[in-house]
Amino acid sequence: MPRALFSVVWTVALLAFAFAHGVSGQAGPFSWENATELSFVSSSGNSSSNTLGLKSSLDGSNDVSSFKLEIGGIRASSSFTTRTAVGTTDAFVVTEETRTEQSAANYFARSRYTRDIGAVFGFGGVGWERNTFSGMNHRFSLVGGLGRTWVESDAARLKTDLGATYTIQKDIEEDPTRDDGFAGLRATIEATRSLTATTDLATTLVVDENLMETDDLRLDWVASITVALTEGLAFKTSYQVLFDDLPALVAVPLFDGVGAPAGQVLVPSSTVDSFLTLSLVIKL
Repeated sequence: MPRALFSVVWTVALLAFAFAHGVSGQAGPFSWENATELSFVSSSGNSSSNTLGLKSSLDGSNDVSSFKLEIGGIRASSSFTTRTAVGTTDAFVVTEETRTEQSAANYFARSRYTRDIGAVFGFGGVGWERNTFSGMNHRFSLVGGLGRTWVESDAARLKTDLGATYTIQKDIEEDPTRDDGFAGLRATIEATRSLTATTDLATTLVVDENLMETDDLRLDWVASITVALTEGLAFKTSYQVLFDDLPALVAVPLFDGVGAPAGQVLVPSSTVDSFLTLSLVIKL
């Protein structure tokens, strides 16, 4: 992760942690738990690729409130080897040229503080994300609202919330027709279910609506199955779908009718990104 991204992550983390620590002091100290997910896939031969995924979650709670900080990212690159031969069919020399291209880079940092208020809970949060391959340089958002826990037991949990947001988004290719900052609404549904003594199913759906431009609807859905191997070690399979009904613009090379370069044009990126991740979870 580039140095500038580390600065953003640590700024988000320190501000959110300081806020949560100050408020939680009124209701006793937090108990903390950390879970880190690691995934790595490497292939080699005529072509090679490497994919690295990291996600770390720090959770704290006491009798009336909770705090969560998450950071993570996915980075993938592929290498391609081109072979050429110089000489004759009977005597030649083979040369190889290898080029490496980055094919994915998606980073995020987010935090959330929640406090019980009678039968409901209030929450506030801050988040940052970057996905250059979808045309987004960075997106910074603030959220605050109310929610309710409908089911809470050892075997299952279901909760929903609704909050007001303010988002600042900077795209790689600027769209003069869109504002960088906008107010919105965010609805979240979170559910977990224990399938067996060692297997848990979890799903989260986040819906973001831009109130200034209602065509800008975004969805973030994650479903995962976690199988405990030991007390502090688990295997996790997760699938994430990101949908943006008004995606960022990306630059595409333009060629004329005879194939000569003629500059570039801006076109919308894909509305859907998906990620399938197999990871090892280490709990502390």
